Order: sequence, then C-alpha cells, then structure tokens
Amino acid sequence: MAELNIVLHEPEIPANTGNIGRTCVATGTKLHLIEPLGFSLSEKHLKRAGMDYWKDLDVTVYENWEDFCKRNPGAKIYYATTKGRHVYSDVHYEPDCFIMFGKESAGIPEEILKANPDTCVRIPMIGETRSLNLSNSVAIVLYEALRQNDFDHMKLEGQLHRLSWDD
Repeated sequence: MAELNIVLHEPEIPANTGNIGRTCVATGTKLHLIEPLGFSLSEKHLKRAGMDYWKDLDVTVYENWEDFCKRNPGAKIYYATTKGRHVYSDVHYEPDCFIMFGKESAGIPEEILKANPDTCVRIPMIGETRSLNLSNSVAIVLYEALRQNDFDHMKLEGQLHRLSWDD
C-alpha cells in the first residue's frame, strides 16, 4: 500500500498548511512539519482551511531539519523547488517516499538542495514566475505520485445521490 509523506520545511502561512492537511487526509498521506512554524497549530486560520479534517490528520512535528533526518533515517526524499533539475512528472515516486516543500517566502534552504541535486524536482512555469501557491504545488506533485502508484487505497469512482449513472 502506498504511504506517501508530505514534508513542509518551516511553513509560514496557516491557511496553506490547513489546505495541505486536508489534502493529506483525503489521500491517506502523512504530513510532516519542520519547525519553526510561522503560526500556532491551534490557530483558527489553520483549522478553518483544514475544516473538520484536521482531527483525522496523521501529522508529526519536528524541532528542526536535523531532528527530521534523525527520526527518518534512510528516507527517500524528493525536494520540490523552482531550482530543480527534473520535472516533477519525470521521476518515479516510491510508495513510501517523502516529498518536501519549503517555506512560502524562501523555499527549501539551498544547502539542502545542493546536497541532493538528483532528487530535486520542479513544476514547469513560464517566464520569471517566482512560484505557485504552496498548497497548489503540494497537490500537483502529490497527485502525480499517487497516480504513479495507481491511486492505491483510494476511491476511484463516485456515485450520484438521487440517480444512477445509467438513468
């Protein structure tokens, strides 16, 4: 079973993290938050964006990058960055990999990227666009990883409430 992981390195905007938390619940994905956070986990904007899903979220908080590395030794990590050498859809995401995103104002620290050039991925954009919204970026890359893993354990078909598709 695919057990993907989203990592947010020092996220700053509670609404983004709330939206990402909701996406993680909807996909059975674990969320990892690396401090310092730009908000409190009890902040109302975080809960509002995550709606009533936040209570169902599998979330782990780490003191810093070193704490994350120590508690996840040998983890396969993909680093989503505008500086990446590879397009996010051109790599293969293992069923238990971690996909890391940096803080909204600065991204992932360059020393981390420099140490991991082969697993840095980017979402293509035109011109000099600085970046996409963090929660949108997470959704784009996460759903590609889920697609590559055949949407393992996910509901693949919807149902009408009052009619059947054959009516």
